[in-house]
Amino acid sequence: MLSLFNSFRVRLLLLLAALLVLTLSVQYYVNVRAVRRNAQFIAEQQQAIMAGFALGVNSLSSAKYLYELRAEAKQPLLGEQTERVKNILRVDDQGNIRDSLEKDQAPRRNQDTSISYVKVKDISLPPLNPAVELRSDNTPLPEGMTIGPQTKAGEPGAFYFAVDTTDGRRYIIVVLGSAGNLTTLLERQTRKSQLYTLAVLLVTTCLTAVVVWRFTRPIKSLSIAARRVAGGDFSYRVPVTGRHDEMGELAELFNEMTTKLERARELENQLHESEKAAVVGRLASAIAHEIRNPLNYINLTLDHLRESFAPHDGAQQEKFAHLTKQLKSEVARINTRITEFLNYSRPAKLDFHPVDLYATACDALRIFEVQAGESDVETCVNQQGEVPPVMADRESLRSALTNLIINSLQAIDRPGGKLSIKVSSQDGRARIEVSDTGRGIAAEDISRVFEPYYSTKETGTGLGLAIARKAVDDHHGTIWVKSKVGQGTTFTITLPLSGPPAVAGG
Repeated sequence: MLSLFNSFRVRLLLLLAALLVLTLSVQYYVNVRAVRRNAQFIAEQQQAIMAGFALGVNSLSSAKYLYELRAEAKQPLLGEQTERVKNILRVDDQGNIRDSLEKDQAPRRNQDTSISYVKVKDISLPPLNPAVELRSDNTPLPEGMTIGPQTKAGEPGAFYFAVDTTDGRRYIIVVLGSAGNLTTLLERQTRKSQLYTLAVLLVTTCLTAVVVWRFTRPIKSLSIAARRVAGGDFSYRVPVTGRHDEMGELAELFNEMTTKLERARELENQLHESEKAAVVGRLASAIAHEIRNPLNYINLTLDHLRESFAPHDGAQQEKFAHLTKQLKSEVARINTRITEFLNYSRPAKLDFHPVDLYATACDALRIFEVQAGESDVETCVNQQGEVPPVMADRESLRSALTNLIINSLQAIDRPGGKLSIKVSSQDGRARIEVSDTGRGIAAEDISRVFEPYYSTKETGTGLGLAIARKAVDDHHGTIWVKSKVGQGTTFTITLPLSGPPAVAGG
């Protein structure tokens, strides 16, 4: 049951059902209240009409006028402010108004004690209809009491009925106000109903928007992740928020997929590097064999020439010695390049011992002090805090630092430059930073500086930084570069402090 509730589709259906029930419940409640208000209004209207007729009948046997009886009746439905019963008239068979709720229509006593009456024909009455119509009653109505057409809904009207008394026939007329109050009430209730409906729709729309945003947020994250992975970034992961529905499961499966893809890419790169190293290794062995034998012969021949065929003339002898020395230097340079080529292509055989990084950095920089002084380059080695010794191969690390120092010195193409090495430790790893104030590396070249045989220098072999990276990789460390054209470059090496790697190269 819990797994069913965790389903995205089930939760969405339950939410839609809850919103539907809420909307119908509110609408039903509003309609029930409107019906009750309408029924109450109609009941009060009927009570007002009955109270008007009752008051008119009571006036027949009372010596008081109707407006006086209304004040004593304490009937709120007959109040002037309600406007439901506008007037009550008592008219005799001669058309005289014997009594009225309005004082100006009531009988007036003259100075000679006679009484003058207002005629019903002299006042304005709405269309008149009998309250009870008897077919046997054919008595004509007094002048001014004219039966009118049936009143329309909402219009004012008047009802009458006849009462036979000892003084003759009397007519009780109840004049009703217009149904404007009812119309206003209905319109107000309609507006309220619309407002309630609009409020419910707004609330449900907001809730739906929130839910849709929450449900579709993982889809947006998946879209971003898919775009990043398609661009080659296999390290990106979809944020997992602890959801247990289909969206949460999809996010977890996507992360598992990208993890496997990242691992596959690493294995592919390792395989590519291994294949390339194998090819380069075979090529290096062949080149070393084919080139070093002639180089050894040339080197021995130069020694023989210097000893056996040197000129006797002093000037020629000096020139001869200079040329042979230059030839031996070029042979040595070629031999060095072959050695570098072999060192990069062959598996490393490392001998791990505790190594003081500060002393190793000073030793690597000491070789270039004369060259740095001739180029007016300031050099220094600094250590920040206590840096424990690392388990490493000293000669391999020294070779890596030597290649970085050579690269930095070659990048400083103006006097007054600076080359510095900083040694520190952080988060269980040793850190070596080699910085220079040289010409820097262009942004399009940074991603390729560690590739073998890639160089932006005309005379470079492109193996110096590749050898440095290989040495760092053999120690299970990392190396990266930051550079800005015209401001300088910083190479950063990090090495683990927790002991020797589990597997040493070779």
